[in-house]
Amino acid sequence: MRDSCLKPDTKNIVLENTTLIPELFGSQDLNLKLIEKKFNVRITTRENHIKIKGDPEDVETVENFFMQMEKLHEANLPVENGDVKFAIRLISEDSQADLKAIFSERIAVSPKKGYITPKGPSQHQFIQSIRQVDIVLSIGPAGTGKTYLAVAMALEGLLQKKFKKIVLVRPAVEAGEKLGYLPGDIAEKINPYLMPLYDALSDMMETSDVRHLMDEGSIEIVPLAYMRGRTLSDAFIILDEAQNATREQMKMFLTRLGFRSKMVVTGDITQIDLPKHSDSGLIHVQKLLHKVQDIKFIYFSIKDVVRHELVKKIIKAYDQDNSSQE
Repeated sequence: MRDSCLKPDTKNIVLENTTLIPELFGSQDLNLKLIEKKFNVRITTRENHIKIKGDPEDVETVENFFMQMEKLHEANLPVENGDVKFAIRLISEDSQADLKAIFSERIAVSPKKGYITPKGPSQHQFIQSIRQVDIVLSIGPAGTGKTYLAVAMALEGLLQKKFKKIVLVRPAVEAGEKLGYLPGDIAEKINPYLMPLYDALSDMMETSDVRHLMDEGSIEIVPLAYMRGRTLSDAFIILDEAQNATREQMKMFLTRLGFRSKMVVTGDITQIDLPKHSDSGLIHVQKLLHKVQDIKFIYFSIKDVVRHELVKKIIKAYDQDNSSQE
């Protein structure tokens, strides 16, 4: 990329690789309009020539964004339109964000999904931690991709034969955990509470492939109460909604870890459904194990939400309301 400064608040840049333009600019230049809105600049284009006008700091940030996007393309890390939007958001939140480091981390899940890439520094750190140690606990609000990425990492490990099975676990606290008050057999009772895990799997693989892996026992989806007494070796084990596990259940779950296995625990301590918040094993385990070597804690915040933009605003509004009532 070549550049020539016209004056402090105006810069011309030239994209050397024109194949990048359709995804980078977006349909009807929607991505450029988003950049203008996020950074309060004015952008005009002619083929691969881009002129940026605005405050010097904002112009420099936008130039940095275009340079980083071109470097991604040069490194054979093509980004789709949705990824461009996430990249814009990342740079708007942190002008020094390293897009190449983030987008070069890829999870290979299936022909259906191809690769899954992190959508921010926290997700990038989460993925790296799972690769590095055997127990990772991730804590943060809904919509930050904790469960989705954990399932993706588990699936990658299974397909690459690093693990023999995936065990997906959830407390069924809404059902009284014992599940004795609901009609129907065990499958009918637990399915509603484990559906989010099915959804994540089905988004990454064909439904028939998911069913096949479950039928052969390579994927298990079970309520937390059914983990007692087991030792799981050669397995990738995920505990979702861990804020609803009691102290005793958290200890029971973590001690199921066998040889050549990994565990990922995900939860949101602002959404505890237990009768007493103090009983949450996820709150307790932070104090208990935060200094233990080879166990990592990854924290997500509202800025890491990757769902619809309105989700972030809704979470923020509720957080402010809860704070005002304390």
